[in-house]
Amino acid sequence: MERNLHSRLIVYGILLLLITAEIIWSWRKDKKTYDIKDTFTNLFIFTGFQFSKYLFAGYQLFVLNIAAHHSVFHIAGNLWSFISCFMLADFIYYWFHRTSHIWKPLWAFHLIHHSSPYMNLSVSYRLNWFSALISPVFFLPLAFLGFSPEFIASSYALNLLYQFFMHTELVGKLGKIEGIIDTPSAHRVHHGSNPIYIDKNFGGVLMIWDRVFKTYQPETEKPRYGITTGFISNNPFILVFKGFFDLFRGKMKYKG
Repeated sequence: MERNLHSRLIVYGILLLLITAEIIWSWRKDKKTYDIKDTFTNLFIFTGFQFSKYLFAGYQLFVLNIAAHHSVFHIAGNLWSFISCFMLADFIYYWFHRTSHIWKPLWAFHLIHHSSPYMNLSVSYRLNWFSALISPVFFLPLAFLGFSPEFIASSYALNLLYQFFMHTELVGKLGKIEGIIDTPSAHRVHHGSNPIYIDKNFGGVLMIWDRVFKTYQPETEKPRYGITTGFISNNPFILVFKGFFDLFRGKMKYKG
């Protein structure tokens, strides 16, 4: 357990160093991709999200273990099965993500991630503290197939970690890999509230799902970030609960 905590602290330290480096780049190049209040809001939300992962970890593994106990097959734990699990998890993530944009109860969880009017690395973990309550449900098919809960949880965690690097304006278009894997350009489109960018590029690691299901959109104009209904707040508690309040009051509005 100590080794696991040590590894997490190293990862968090690297992420903070990268955010700091991007802040310096933005300041020196006068890119204005960071705002002090917005950044501190993101860091507070990130801290709360990490705490929620520990709080709900037992629940997540319990749900996946119940499904794994009734699995159709027993899939051996090796490199090839992990790669298969990772690919299938990415496919499921595409639909989880897409559904989170078109179904109001899930948009209530996901709204916070699109609420920042900026695009930078600190925005990547602007995630709802209660999302761990629903995410395992979407990955139950993998457990029923016979993949281990550990493989499923690791695949999802790596998917989110990869997406951290997509939240930046520092990296331009990446040539031939655009439209094949998720890139900063593709993800800027996803966060754009421009009419042409609404509900596009849902892939976590791969863009091939967006290609297949006709939701891929290349970056053709400068994105305007945030939700179409306008700025919400820099208060992290308002941002976390805003979607739920709107849902229960019948005032939920989609990004588009």
